[in-house]
Amino acid sequence: MCILTRQLSHREPDVALLLSHPLHFVSLGLGSGLFPKAPGTAGTLLGFPLFWSIMQLPIWQQWLALLLLFVFGIWCCAFTGRALGVSDHGAIVWDEIVAMAAILVTVPATWAWAVAAFVLFRLFDILKPFPIRWADRHVGGGFGVMLDDGLAAVMAIIVLQLMQRWL
Repeated sequence: MCILTRQLSHREPDVALLLSHPLHFVSLGLGSGLFPKAPGTAGTLLGFPLFWSIMQLPIWQQWLALLLLFVFGIWCCAFTGRALGVSDHGAIVWDEIVAMAAILVTVPATWAWAVAAFVLFRLFDILKPFPIRWADRHVGGGFGVMLDDGLAAVMAIIVLQLMQRWL
């Protein structure tokens, strides 16, 4: 038996939705996802305070925290996607926040590396080279929302690690 799911209507995110449920507040990036221009970039910037809040922890605890936030994001983003009628609406930016924090864990704590991490992540997130584009198109729901940004983070981390070795 095949069960088809569909989303019946599309709703634009607004402050009322943001404040209507804690999961919407989180998935919409504490409001940064409501920015009219470049909400993904605004959300990515929130990855910095998330990283700063965990950076004093031992590295294994940082990764554990990020893994838990990734898993929480699957649930959170799916919840808001259903409310919006669009699985990966541009206003859902929790995925960018967690991904940016993960990248920052891997680079030296300097402004130059932070800027490089930000720029590379945004490039991979926007351009979506393989396998990011494949995941974006073929993996749905909250896991799909989190996965494509997770892959963009992995690609940025690889480039940044190569840069660190080269420099």
